[in-house]
Amino acid sequence: MVRNVLDQLRLEYEKIDVPWQHSMRQEVFEVSGQYMVPVLVDGDTVIDDEYEIIDHLKRNYAKNLQG
Repeated sequence: MVRNVLDQLRLEYEKIDVPWQHSMRQEVFEVSGQYMVPVLVDGDTVIDDEYEIIDHLKRNYAKNLQG
């Protein structure tokens, strides 16, 4: 769902594949303090909840949809 919103808003993003096993997601933990994905890093903002990420994107980047 997050990637769909990123695409709808025409935002460039970097997708990082992580291991299936949570305990092997050290990079995710270092960024967010937990092992679940998705995680959004937007400048100094780090969000680790899918619905909060979507709200953040729409609140801050919906202007990208205006033509």
